[in-house]
Amino acid sequence: MGGAKWLAGGAALIALAIPTAAGADTLVTSGSPTTPFPQNKQNEPGLALDQFSPTTLVSGANEEIDNAACGTGLDSNCPFTPGVGGSGVYFSPSSSLAFSQPTYSGFTARDRVTPQGGHAPGPIGTVPNYFEAGLVSDGDPTLAFGPAPDSSGHFSYSNGSRLYYSNLTANTATTRTEQTFKGFEAIAVSHADNLAAAQTGSNAAWSAPAIVSQARQSSTTFSDKPTVWADNAASSPFFGRAYVCYTQFKSQQVNGPAPVAVSHSTDGGVTWSRPVTLSASANNKNGTGRQGCVVKTDSKGRAYVLFESTKQGKSVQLLDRSDDGGVKWDKPTAIADVVDVGEPDPVSGDFVFDGIAGARTDSFPSMDIANNAPTGTGASDTIGVVWSDARDGTGHEQARAVFSTTRGDSWSSGRNIADAGDRPDFPAIALSPDGAHVYVTYDNFLTGFQTDLTAARPMQGKVRAGTVTGAFTTKSVGATGDARGSSANALDGEFIGDYNWIVATNSFAVAVYNDVRNAADCPTVDAYRQALANGGTPSQPSPATSCPANFGNSDIFAAKVTP
Repeated sequence: MGGAKWLAGGAALIALAIPTAAGADTLVTSGSPTTPFPQNKQNEPGLALDQFSPTTLVSGANEEIDNAACGTGLDSNCPFTPGVGGSGVYFSPSSSLAFSQPTYSGFTARDRVTPQGGHAPGPIGTVPNYFEAGLVSDGDPTLAFGPAPDSSGHFSYSNGSRLYYSNLTANTATTRTEQTFKGFEAIAVSHADNLAAAQTGSNAAWSAPAIVSQARQSSTTFSDKPTVWADNAASSPFFGRAYVCYTQFKSQQVNGPAPVAVSHSTDGGVTWSRPVTLSASANNKNGTGRQGCVVKTDSKGRAYVLFESTKQGKSVQLLDRSDDGGVKWDKPTAIADVVDVGEPDPVSGDFVFDGIAGARTDSFPSMDIANNAPTGTGASDTIGVVWSDARDGTGHEQARAVFSTTRGDSWSSGRNIADAGDRPDFPAIALSPDGAHVYVTYDNFLTGFQTDLTAARPMQGKVRAGTVTGAFTTKSVGATGDARGSSANALDGEFIGDYNWIVATNSFAVAVYNDVRNAADCPTVDAYRQALANGGTPSQPSPATSCPANFGNSDIFAAKVTP
């Protein structure tokens, strides 16, 4: 899951405009401090491209710049500062990838040990207006552009474009009677129309966050892993309608109920429908592990939600469709079988990709549809899906892809679109709006699964391009870093998040990915993690006194490529 337990990020005070050529990569989290931990920590990037103005890019990431620095007296285990947000945002007004992070005003601890009393206004690098609503932005960001509505609620690009930003949210209040919503975590969506003002740090450029999942949240609910989308093709009868899918963990028990749900908005994200449950609530051998949903629309307004689940005890990617704007949905259909990646970790209990006390992993799907936005005219509506798959064994993972040219009625056989010899983790897919080109990005691990922490664990971002039926070639390779230099706040394992993202036009694509080139390995932390893996109870080290300054300095990088 994402959210308060897993959040990781770090962000920006200084905006650096770094030009890039096609194929090179650029620092997205351009104002991130290199130290201290955890303020220097970002991961789980989201990315949106405005197809009506296809040079406008906005990225999100888990973000910790506003938290108190570890070792400054707040607590020994580097926790998240209560009340401080964690959903960062970065703007690139052109396709040069000159990303910068605005500075808003909000509840902050970046310049102090703890927030001082009540509402302590100060600089924040996260989506604003959460604390004022009694909420905390909690990461797992996804973003989407669609047309803006006019005063009568009519959607048109002549009104401009609207940016949607979804994420997890928690209550600021600890007293149940004062909380904004029931449960541990909810899903919230903010929107912005005036991106110029949003980029300069105007809180007023953003709406108040709207709670999407509130209608069916109980006191034990943890809603998780949202994806937001807006119907952006003018040919659609539901043009402008927004969607959010997510998983509702309805209890904190292991194997508790966890249905996938989807809500829609007809008024530009101001209000949201009651969620429609797309899967059974049972979480057992016949239907466990539902997570990682994604929602998209085609040129004719059909909405698609894809998520990983199990069927007859085996992992599959399940697809659900709606032809009435998200009111009613078909029965989920398995479109591909999955062999989940990762090995069980003795420290965290999660499945990890690179070794013990390593980076947690998953086989959640990424999906895109060639709906020929912004007009939708003549769209092929080709669908592409990719996920990380271990059918060839650990150390030989695939970026396994399937495609549909029949609006999801039939699917191609699966094939690996990663480079030969790569170990692709968190692959993401994008199709050009005309369907002519396909792009994939992923974090590539350069060694096999490590059973100790004495050896480096090199990883790099990679972007490849191809076609639905043709070969893929590598277009960009990021610098190599050591995944051991990333960290969960508790220091008991690495953390690079749960996904990457990529978007495409008819002439280029932009990918954002987790990157550790600037993160320094800390032998003291390695020894601590090794002792935990061996069943010991070692004392937790202090990064401030025991590690290189750049320990934990994970970042987001972006690469722009052409076919």
